[in-house]
Formats: sequence, C-alpha cells, structure tokens
Amino acid sequence: MPELPEVETTRRGISLHVLQQTVSRVIIRDGRMRWPVPDDLHKVLKGHSVHEVSRRGKYILIHFQHGTVILHLGMSGSLRMVPQDTPPGKHDHVDVRFDTGWSLRLHDPRRFGSVLWTRDDPYKHKLLRDLGPEPLHKDFTGAYLFEASRRRVQAVKTFIMDSHTVVGVGNIYANEALFLCGVRPSARAGKVSLARYDKLSLCIKETLAMAIKKGGTTLRDYTGSDGNPGYFQQTLNVYGRKGLPCRKCRQPIHHYIQGQRATYYCRHCQH
Repeated sequence: MPELPEVETTRRGISLHVLQQTVSRVIIRDGRMRWPVPDDLHKVLKGHSVHEVSRRGKYILIHFQHGTVILHLGMSGSLRMVPQDTPPGKHDHVDVRFDTGWSLRLHDPRRFGSVLWTRDDPYKHKLLRDLGPEPLHKDFTGAYLFEASRRRVQAVKTFIMDSHTVVGVGNIYANEALFLCGVRPSARAGKVSLARYDKLSLCIKETLAMAIKKGGTTLRDYTGSDGNPGYFQQTLNVYGRKGLPCRKCRQPIHHYIQGQRATYYCRHCQH
C-alpha cells in the first residue's frame, strides 16, 4: 500500500504538471472504486484550473476555486502524468485531461482507491476531519505522543500506526522508526517514557523525510508519478530482513505478526 512518503512523492510529482493548468476533459472508464466516482466530474471540472495540490495523511487534495478533488490510492493505486494519446491499460480507470495535452491518470488494479469531490472545506470532510497530526509538522512532538499514550495498553507500534494518533506512519516506517530509536515494537504505549517518545518522534520524522527524499519504498507494484520506483527499500534496517544480520550489532533480525501486520526488530538493539 502506498504510504505517506509515496503519497507525498506523488503529490510533488503531479504538482509540477497540473498547477495553474485548466481541465479540458475528465474520462471515467470505470467508476466502481471504494466509493463511486461522481458521474458529473467532467461537468464539474471542465474549464477550471488547479490552484493547489496538497496532502492530508494519505489523501491527495487537488484544489480548484469552486471545490476540491479528494484522491486516495488505496492498496495498489498510482497517479501518473501521461500524454493524452497514451492508450489506457486494463486498470487505468480515470483520466483528468489538461489543455497542455497531458493527462493525470489513475491506475488502480484493486479499485480500493477513491476519487471524490467536495465544494466544502475538504479538511472537514468525514474522511479527514478526525485524522491525527501530520508527522512532519511542528505540532508532532514527543510530548504530544507521551500525553496521547497515557493509560494506553496497546503496543507502541500499533499506537503510532493509528491514524487518530498520527497520520501516515505505515507498517514499514513504524518498524524502521522504532529500530532507530531502540524501542521494541511490543512495548506498551502507556509505559514508554517521555524521553523515549521525544526520541521516537524525531526518528519518525527522520525516517519519513529520508523516504520522501528517496522517492518512497518499492514493494509489490508501487512506482511514483513518473513511473520510476522509490529507492528507500535499499536502506531498510529491519523491514523484510528476517534472519539477516542487524546493521548495528550483527545479531539476526526477528519477525512476528502483530495486529495482523509483519513486525521486524532486533532483540539486542531494541528493548
């Protein structure tokens, strides 16, 4: 599933091509997504120009003067900029065409993504209004995590993966951030100290910032908006490295299932 770094990489990539550009046509080949694509999206967008492309959690927001398109890539979706005469593939469901001759194309084999429209404040939309803080924002601190975790009995890994706690810390990046700060994934969230949450918040920021810089992580079929893969996978410390030597202590990386997600950690370095 595309996580925050992959979504942010996509946002930055498409912004270069669509800002201040005018929509000439919207083609919906298959609107059966997680929620139906609005049938009148062509009528709504034609002749209007994009004035901002932002992100909230894993949602990409394409802002127009009269409303906002809310996009989610689902489990395996991607957004690409392609010439308008590029033949669509089997899973290319929606094209937003611009006067420039380029199209923003949504590719989604599993159709778990979404393309929604709202004329209201998008940040108050039911899908976005209850999300936690952005991990790269100044409001996301160790003090915030410490206060939010009090009396929590869940494991710290599932705690930081909860989008109500903080958005965008998916499974890969939770594993990696916990390794960097030396906290075991199974540690009870409510028992982690303020000092360790201070370090964890910084490690989350560092992990996500590095992943964004490298264009995300290529797992399964993720590629960026330009069709190129992300390269953060090449620097993963623990994720997907079961049995391989820890990059710090050379002891084997351990693996188990936690909350139905794969968890990787070093018994020696994380406690």
